[in-house]
Amino acid sequence: MRKSAACLCLGKHQGGRILRVIHFEIHADEPERAIRFYHSVFAWDFTPIKTMPVDYWVIKTGDTGQPGIDGGLMRRITPMDSAAVTAFVCTVAVPDLDQFLMKVATSGGQRTVNKLAIRGIDWLAYCKDTEANLFGTLKAGAKTG
Repeated sequence: MRKSAACLCLGKHQGGRILRVIHFEIHADEPERAIRFYHSVFAWDFTPIKTMPVDYWVIKTGDTGQPGIDGGLMRRITPMDSAAVTAFVCTVAVPDLDQFLMKVATSGGQRTVNKLAIRGIDWLAYCKDTEANLFGTLKAGAKTG
């Protein structure tokens, strides 16, 4: 059986374990606007952390027993070279992709890539939030055929 290129890239860390993503961060020019957007679209909860040297909020994305990770939101800090933060694209699993694409639009975001059929069983779309950050939305287990 031939391995795909993606499988060939997956290796183990020196300790023999594959390392997992445990946190994500969203950078925002206007954090309050971004908080309203993500709360409106995904019902995420935001808690300000006053002890940080920058404006920072912890994001709770779901119940503790639910699969997934929590993250943070911070006021965008422009680096010395004036380039915006470049980051990984996070994808959020949603129960109804069309409904969430409408929520994105009515909350001030925009769809950047139309729905894509993935493996014949999932639907994926990419969007931008009110701060121009790219994110994905995925409806898993919905026949695309």
